[in-house]
Amino acid sequence: MVLENDGYTFRVTWSEEDGEYLGQCAEFPCLSWLASNLEEALQGIRHAVAEVIVDLKANGEHVPESLQ
Repeated sequence: MVLENDGYTFRVTWSEEDGEYLGQCAEFPCLSWLASNLEEALQGIRHAVAEVIVDLKANGEHVPESLQ
Protein backbone atom coordinates (compact mmCIF):
# COMPACT_ATOMS: atom_id res chain seq x y z
CA MET A 1 0.00 0.00 0.00
CA VAL A 2 1.27 3.44 -0.94
CA LEU A 3 -0.54 6.70 -0.38
CA GLU A 4 -1.70 8.60 -3.45
CA ASN A 5 -1.66 12.39 -3.53
CA ASP A 6 -0.95 12.49 0.19
CA GLY A 7 0.92 15.81 0.14
CA TYR A 8 3.44 14.61 2.71
CA THR A 9 7.04 15.81 2.57
CA PHE A 10 9.41 13.00 1.61
CA ARG A 11 13.18 13.15 1.36
CA VAL A 12 15.76 10.63 0.22
CA THR A 13 19.44 11.10 1.00
CA TRP A 14 22.55 8.96 0.88
CA SER A 15 23.62 7.62 4.28
CA GLU A 16 27.38 7.20 4.45
CA GLU A 17 27.00 5.49 7.81
CA ASP A 18 24.65 2.82 6.44
CA GLY A 19 25.96 2.70 2.87
CA GLU A 20 22.38 2.97 1.56
CA TYR A 21 19.76 5.53 0.65
CA LEU A 22 17.66 6.81 3.55
CA GLY A 23 14.01 7.71 2.99
CA GLN A 24 12.33 10.01 5.52
CA CYS A 25 9.04 11.86 5.95
CA ALA A 26 8.96 15.26 7.68
CA GLU A 27 5.48 14.69 9.09
CA PHE A 28 6.55 11.34 10.60
CA PRO A 29 10.08 12.03 11.91
CA CYS A 30 10.32 8.73 13.79
CA LEU A 31 10.03 6.73 10.55
CA SER A 32 12.77 5.98 8.05
CA TRP A 33 13.55 3.43 5.35
CA LEU A 34 16.92 2.20 4.08
CA ALA A 35 17.35 0.78 0.57
CA SER A 36 20.06 0.11 -1.94
CA ASN A 37 18.66 2.60 -4.46
CA LEU A 38 16.85 5.91 -4.34
CA GLU A 39 13.56 4.69 -5.81
CA GLU A 40 13.27 1.82 -3.31
CA ALA A 41 13.98 4.16 -0.41
CA LEU A 42 11.20 6.50 -1.54
CA GLN A 43 8.74 3.65 -2.10
CA GLY A 44 9.69 2.11 1.24
CA ILE A 45 9.12 5.25 3.32
CA ARG A 46 5.85 5.98 1.51
CA HIS A 47 4.69 2.43 2.26
CA ALA A 48 5.73 2.74 5.92
CA VAL A 49 3.83 6.03 6.29
CA ALA A 50 0.74 4.48 4.66
CA GLU A 51 0.81 1.57 7.13
CA VAL A 52 1.18 3.88 10.11
CA ILE A 53 -1.75 6.00 8.92
CA VAL A 54 -3.95 2.90 8.64
CA ASP A 55 -2.98 1.94 12.21
CA LEU A 56 -3.58 5.46 13.54
CA LYS A 57 -7.02 5.63 11.93
CA ALA A 58 -7.94 2.14 13.16
CA ASN A 59 -7.09 3.19 16.71
CA GLY A 60 -8.86 6.54 16.48
CA GLU A 61 -5.60 8.44 16.83
CA HIS A 62 -4.58 11.74 15.24
CA VAL A 63 -3.12 11.52 11.73
CA PRO A 64 -0.56 14.27 11.06
CA GLU A 65 -1.50 16.75 8.37
CA SER A 66 0.76 17.64 5.47
CA LEU A 67 3.19 20.51 6.06
CA GLN A 68 2.47 21.80 2.56
